[in-house]
Amino acid sequence: MSDCVQKTTAFLTKWGIDPASVDMKTLLATFLSEMEKGLEQESGSSLKMIPTYTEVALTLAKGEPVIVLDAGGTNLRTCLVTFDAQGKALIEDFKKVSMPGVKEEVSARQFFSTLADEVERLIDKSDKIGFCFSYAAAITQDHDGIPLVFSKEIKAPEVIGKKVGAGMLAELERRGYDVSRKKVAVLNDTVATLLAGQSAAGDIPYSGFIGFILGTGTNTAYVERNSNISKLGLFDGKSQIINIESGNFDFCPGRLDREYFDSTKQPEQYHLEKMISGAYLGPLSTLVIQKAIAEGVLSATFAKRFEQLGTVSTTVMSNYLEMPFNTNYALVACTDGNEDDAIALWMIIDAVIARAAKLTAANLAATVLKSGAGTDPRKPVCINADGTTFYKTEYLKQYTEYYLHTYLQLEHKRYYRFVRIDDSPIIGAAIAGLSL
Repeated sequence: MSDCVQKTTAFLTKWGIDPASVDMKTLLATFLSEMEKGLEQESGSSLKMIPTYTEVALTLAKGEPVIVLDAGGTNLRTCLVTFDAQGKALIEDFKKVSMPGVKEEVSARQFFSTLADEVERLIDKSDKIGFCFSYAAAITQDHDGIPLVFSKEIKAPEVIGKKVGAGMLAELERRGYDVSRKKVAVLNDTVATLLAGQSAAGDIPYSGFIGFILGTGTNTAYVERNSNISKLGLFDGKSQIINIESGNFDFCPGRLDREYFDSTKQPEQYHLEKMISGAYLGPLSTLVIQKAIAEGVLSATFAKRFEQLGTVSTTVMSNYLEMPFNTNYALVACTDGNEDDAIALWMIIDAVIARAAKLTAANLAATVLKSGAGTDPRKPVCINADGTTFYKTEYLKQYTEYYLHTYLQLEHKRYYRFVRIDDSPIIGAAIAGLSL
């Protein structure tokens, strides 16, 4: 082992960045414990385990159109969806506009008016409406959604605390439409991603479904028996989808992570998200690289070049692993002329991504175990994974599958299969709407 490799390995171990420093058995036990506590009561767990009152339908309604809204980020999409005899989604009359409140603050009346504007052109096509609402919201027993907070892009404070489905229907009624037969199912994007997995079943009899998103942020959803959701007191023999809010899982591997958390907004929240998601992997890597410079793992020449970059993004760090000899990439240029710097930097970034993959695998493994599904290898759990960070970050998906195979399949004999379904939020919202 060269001095460079030895020094870098010692550095990564010292600061808890080496994935081997994360004990998977302990991590899984902690994650499962937090899930249990979140199901028992509203407080006391870093995992909110939000009930959605949405079931996974045993069959997919074929040939019946449903109106779909997909509100996420700064865009509002509307369309009509119909599933054909083979279960393939036909998306028609698609339209995209800006979300109300993006450019300037809007009142509740203006907000619901914009939603009604987009549904109005489809109003006679179906009495069922699926609404993927990708903002923090409480889901009610009648399948409506109450916004808790909007991201900074959306400025609509009057809408907080109001039912978005009911508010939209009220505006359509005000315009003279009969909405007495209209039904709206509101769900978030992770739940929609889970439901979209149903459309991928085909010839595979999946024993369970999980929705997983790893993009700018992260979240996971699965199906839980109502009898296990103590905080609801339901013992009807049914099941429903649980929105785990997994990005908020409370876990701090080491002192360097604590330092990073303290540099972010809400330092006591979203620990898992801050170690694995696209918005944070780059800045976290920046801190690790700066620490490596301070401890002499990387050279003074590298330090001067790196300082000019500022905070690197997740894309920039991923590019270095993807093509470490491409001098057009900023981090490659920082190592020019110094082989030790080039090797150490590769090891550092690879460790950050590998650890993120191990944490991701722990999240998914705990979710599969908690679901109780996947015990028959012929009937795996369908994990519909969405998000550019998961698919585009070099080695992240590959490492995640390695850790899942090692710790979930080999150790726990639970079986799963990843799928990737285009337009998951739209398809999932359509399935939710049709199930009303």
